[in-house]
Amino acid sequence: MKIETAQYALFALLAILLVTACVTDWRRREIDNWLNTVIAALALVFWLVSGMPFWPDIATQVGMAALVFAIFAGFFALGAMGGGDVKLLGALALWFAPLDMMWLLIVMSIIGGVLTLFMILRQKWMKLEGKPEIPYGIAIALAGLWLIYERNLNQFSALMQS
Repeated sequence: MKIETAQYALFALLAILLVTACVTDWRRREIDNWLNTVIAALALVFWLVSGMPFWPDIATQVGMAALVFAIFAGFFALGAMGGGDVKLLGALALWFAPLDMMWLLIVMSIIGGVLTLFMILRQKWMKLEGKPEIPYGIAIALAGLWLIYERNLNQFSALMQS
């Protein structure tokens, strides 16, 4: 198995896990800890397969993940995000370089806004009581899937050339 093939296989596995996060967050409004743990652990395998040096690449990934986790833990403390969403973002930050992660957060915000609008309209249309629960893990996972596509499958993308 060539290194490139192993990287593609790991990205395919990550994509499957992100789809799983979408489904579970839609059905139960939660993302399982085991799923976030597997995503984070596979990032370590990805680093090894990719031949990433500890300094500065792996250290940057770990620092980025800690920063993303800390920022979004603040949103969790404010009640704006669920704990599984924060853990999913932290785990994804282990996979992607800082600029890629910035793009993921931008795309996540756009998808999240559309999802929020949809959930509010759904709440009104179905005449449901209370505040709508937004399965934001869907926005996170879809942004992750978009980034996997852009980095690995879209040969025409000038946006993601770093």
